Amino acid sequence: MLSSLTRPRALALCALPVVALLAVAGLAPLPYVVAQPGMTADVLSKDQGRQIITISGAPTHETEGALRMTTIVASGPSVDVGLGDVVDGWFRTDRAVLPRDAVYPAGKSDREIERHNVRDMRQSQDVATRAALGYLGEDPAKVKVTLHLADVGGPSAGLLFSLGIVAKLDGDGAGGDLTGGRSIAGTGTITADGKVGPVGGVSLKTQAAKRDGATVFLVPKDECADAQAELPSGMRLIPVTTLRGAVDSLRALERGGKVPSC
Repeated sequence: MLSSLTRPRALALCALPVVALLAVAGLAPLPYVVAQPGMTADVLSKDQGRQIITISGAPTHETEGALRMTTIVASGPSVDVGLGDVVDGWFRTDRAVLPRDAVYPAGKSDREIERHNVRDMRQSQDVATRAALGYLGEDPAKVKVTLHLADVGGPSAGLLFSLGIVAKLDGDGAGGDLTGGRSIAGTGTITADGKVGPVGGVSLKTQAAKRDGATVFLVPKDECADAQAELPSGMRLIPVTTLRGAVDSLRALERGGKVPSC
C-alpha cells in the first residue's frame, strides 16, 4: 500500500504519529515545577508590624544595614506544568525548571506540604537561635530570642537568622554594625553547631537580592558555581561553610580586610 503513494504523501503519513505525540506532549502536564525569584526580608527589621528578631535578657546593638533572607517561588505541586511552560523556563534567566520530586515530597497534598514547610521553618528558627547563642557563648536560659516571619516556609533562612541574632547581640564584635551599613543578602541552612548547608535555587535568589537592593550575597560554598551562573551585575559573592566564617567575612568586609570569593 505504501509503495503506491508518492514520496511527499508517504512522508506526510509517517509524520502524523510524531505530530500527534508532540500535540499530546504539548497538552499533557509534565512532572516539573517552574520557579522564579521570590520575596526577600530583612531579618533586622519588621514583618507585618512585628520585629522579626526580638531579644530580651541582654543588651542589643542598633543596626543600619540589612541582612536579607531570600526565597524562590515555585508552581504548586498540584499545578499542571505544560511543555510550553518548560520550554519558556529553559530560555529565561529569571525562571528555572525543576523536577517536581526534587521540590515537593511525592504523594503529598498541597496542604500537607504547606504544613511540612512551616514545620521546617520553625525548626530552622530554633536551630538558628542555638547556633547563634552557642557561637556567642550566651546562656539560652538567660537570653530569650523570638523569631517571627510570616508566609515563609522551609529551612533555607537559617544562616540569615543566626547572623541577625549575632548582629543584634554582638555587632561586629568591636562596637560597630556587623553589616557595615550595607544591604547584605544570602541563603543557607544552619546546624546547631554552626555548619552552613546548601539549599538550591541560588541563581534565582541572587536575582531577588539584586532586585531588593542587596550588593553582597552569602552563598553556601558548594553552590558557588550555581550562584555564578546568572549572577546579577554588581553583586559580590561570599562563600561560607560555617556561621563563624560568615561573621569573619562580614567583619573583614567592613574593615577592608581580605574577604573570600567564589
